Amino acid sequence: MIVMDVDGVIRRYALINAVEHDGTAQPKSVLGKVLAEHPDLRSRVLEIRSAVELVVDDVNRLGIQKQRAELGELPARAKQEERKGLPELDLTREKFVVRFAPNPDGALHLGNARPAVLSYEYAKKYNGSFILRFDDTDPKVKVPEKQFYEWIREDLRWLGIKWTVEMIASKRLPLYYKHAEKLMQLNGAYVCTCGDAWKALRDQGKACPCRNLEPKAQLKKWKRMLAHKFREGEAVLRIKTDLDAKNPAVRDWAAFRIVDVPRHPLEKRKKVWPLYNFASAIDDYLAKVTHIFRGQEHSTNEVKQRFLYQHFRWSYPFVITLGRFSLSDMVLSKSTIREGILNHEYNGWTDLRLGTLRALRRRGFQPEAIRTIVTEIGPKPNDITISLENLAAYNRKIIDKLAHRYFFIPNPKKIIVGGMKMKSVSVGLHPDKKGNARKFSITSTFYIDLKDFERYKSLEIRLKDLCNIKLGEKCEFTSRELKAIPKIQWVPAKHIQVRIFKPGKEIKGYGETNLLKEKVGAIVQFERFGFVRIEKKGAGSITAAFAHE
Repeated sequence: MIVMDVDGVIRRYALINAVEHDGTAQPKSVLGKVLAEHPDLRSRVLEIRSAVELVVDDVNRLGIQKQRAELGELPARAKQEERKGLPELDLTREKFVVRFAPNPDGALHLGNARPAVLSYEYAKKYNGSFILRFDDTDPKVKVPEKQFYEWIREDLRWLGIKWTVEMIASKRLPLYYKHAEKLMQLNGAYVCTCGDAWKALRDQGKACPCRNLEPKAQLKKWKRMLAHKFREGEAVLRIKTDLDAKNPAVRDWAAFRIVDVPRHPLEKRKKVWPLYNFASAIDDYLAKVTHIFRGQEHSTNEVKQRFLYQHFRWSYPFVITLGRFSLSDMVLSKSTIREGILNHEYNGWTDLRLGTLRALRRRGFQPEAIRTIVTEIGPKPNDITISLENLAAYNRKIIDKLAHRYFFIPNPKKIIVGGMKMKSVSVGLHPDKKGNARKFSITSTFYIDLKDFERYKSLEIRLKDLCNIKLGEKCEFTSRELKAIPKIQWVPAKHIQVRIFKPGKEIKGYGETNLLKEKVGAIVQFERFGFVRIEKKGAGSITAAFAHE
């Protein structure tokens, strides 16, 4: 068995991060890199975080020259074996057909993205079909809302997912009624009017009086249901199953119910509504779905649906069970989000504390990052919890190559530098892209971070990419010579107001005027602060959403 040198892994990333940031490694960034490379360490995150802090502190004491020297002496890492793609699935059916069936009662979140991405990637792999099916037949509890139909379409397009067929369950009620009637004719379903008494019989494994009525009698009661002769709770259509089933929830499960006042955005006249297991099972058969990517929490639903398929003598699709996919740092539960919005705890579905796709997109996360992490994890049945740092590591690889660099000062402290000999300077927009530069007009007035001022007061420091100064209540220009001294961010006298939204808080500060040349929606990096996505621009201000470091 190979024993991993955890401290060695941490030190390597600490050295890399320190060299990339002028001699000062950031513990959060190092931790994110370590966990991204070794996700098995997530279960020891508190221990690993403490180790990272110790190693980073030691590395930062070395100075940039010793850091570079030690990093250069480290042996090259062996290349990891290249991933060979998603695991193969059973393909005994003629054509590969999958579906993604969200309930439009809220915005899609990262957990929803997993079955959507996996279904679509497998559809591409096997040259099959991907169906988008809106599971919207609950007009009472998980009530759909009109805006979420389009939001779901937009989010899927953003993820790069295309569907060959779209189905809206609430528009297919007559079709479900037709299959319910056929099922009663096959003696596979019955209308139950026993009310609460039925539960006691079910728990005893006994049939209720309604169960053994002839199909003609069942159809007659069914017509009364459709005509709204029964009121809510007075009658339900049940599927005949095994009354001795170990799980009482499976016994003669309800397929249709009456809703006196349906709160549905697309259908308000119909009073008889199919429950999830009936509508989903019927549509899967009619759409010729061959494979279903399904969460473990749906295992009981699968058992229920198989009884329905047996009555019709249909072949059930192959099921790929997925464990729960969670983001440890964000809220994914739609019910929790909805309650939080109603209680004004969250500012809508794009609140930066949420794990909705729209919130992640607002922050600057790229669809490629989400698709990559989902496909690399694959269709595993065990629960998966990733941290925001894990996701950020994937996203950073994409945006780091593209994001322009700018100076931002979150706690502005005004300084005046005596003897300033420079009038202007050009600084690159990106360290890997030559030719593109941003220009500054220089005076004796600058703004620096208050923490930098307090930390380096009385020392010689370098205004990054500009010059060296003696820092104090009275500052003095010293030279333009590159020295092994601390480097700090700055903005000149002419600046703009910057407002940054972070999860649960807001940061204000000053930024360079060159930021105004960026478009709304652009992702940029504020040096020593992190990546942000520009949301608004004014005459002398910008507003941005924080992505990650």
